[in-house]
Amino acid sequence: MINREQCGQFIDANTDNMVKDWKRLVEIETGSFDKEGLEEAAGTLKAMFEGIGFRCDLIDTGAAGKTLTGILGREREGKPILFSGHYDTVFPKGTLADNPFRIENGRAYGPGVLDMKGGIIIAYYVIKALNSLGFTERPIKILFAGDEEIAHENSTTAETLVEEAKNCEFAFNMETGLPDGSLCVGRKGGIIISAEVTGVEAHAGNSFETGRNAIEEMAYKICRLREITNLSEGITVSVGTIKGGTVSNSIPGSCRIEIDARFIKPSQMEKLEHDLYAALDETHIPGTQTTYKVLSIINAFETTNSVKKLFDFCSQALQDCGEEPLKSTVLGGNSDAAYINIAGTPVICSCGVIGQGNHTGKEFAIVATMAERAKMLLSILSRLDSYKGEAE
Repeated sequence: MINREQCGQFIDANTDNMVKDWKRLVEIETGSFDKEGLEEAAGTLKAMFEGIGFRCDLIDTGAAGKTLTGILGREREGKPILFSGHYDTVFPKGTLADNPFRIENGRAYGPGVLDMKGGIIIAYYVIKALNSLGFTERPIKILFAGDEEIAHENSTTAETLVEEAKNCEFAFNMETGLPDGSLCVGRKGGIIISAEVTGVEAHAGNSFETGRNAIEEMAYKICRLREITNLSEGITVSVGTIKGGTVSNSIPGSCRIEIDARFIKPSQMEKLEHDLYAALDETHIPGTQTTYKVLSIINAFETTNSVKKLFDFCSQALQDCGEEPLKSTVLGGNSDAAYINIAGTPVICSCGVIGQGNHTGKEFAIVATMAERAKMLLSILSRLDSYKGEAE
């Protein structure tokens, strides 16, 4: 059994090193399209984990950032414990110059400091702590994507995640920790679509009958899209942007919108896609044409029975260690926990450093929670022998 007190002592002795490695990773800019920066970060992480005994591979999925996978103790009995996440960020190259890594009043700032480079460093030190105690009970696996922030657009990363996550005991997805300390047991899936109607532009006074109003055609479609929302089923459809026309006395020849659709179960995705496309394909004003493009799709992280069992185990493990029980939450935002769960491996998300301001220049992480979260995961793992969950 893992000695929880010794693990805590290891983390306390290495808090400065955690921050140094955190700073090192944040200072490699890794916007989702920055191939050079992503390659440097992937190589750095590969070397770090190989330095503590992992056998690692970088899998080319067609994305700018390759998927890093690795295993420690392949020969050990039992299924691996998986730590997952992503190392790309939303910030373009050059952001670091204006927003460098720094610590002010107990908060760390910098591009990706919260989402989610802090979480990767926590996983790294949790594993280092286990190594320091000679832990050999289970294999340990890592799985970090390089294009999560763009929902694996034009890549095979999602399929790779599902394949690599199979046959693990359970997973901690090291995404952003939540301000109230709760852990995420479900997330909505999302589909974002850009659609454009092309009509016939004409003078609204002199040539009204020859015009084909693109805005009016889009209005019909928006009403149809709205009908797809089904709150009781957890399905929502929202048109978030619209642009069309030039002046009030001209019949508009074009209109563009972007659609956000969300769902709570992977089994809902295919029908939702069908309903969205059907609404866009239907023509109400003859002479108009509609084109559309799927900008991103990420599947849902469903709160399955196996996820509930894993959460209950984690919460009970902490109570057995004399700590407060965990709180759970379901979020509307997406994450790769979906693909871990689809692989049949139960997963808990939002296990990373706690902070706020994701995807903004004000993003920050609370430095003290780096060690706190590492200790939390080690406390849970100290009760690993009592885990009885089974993948569905």
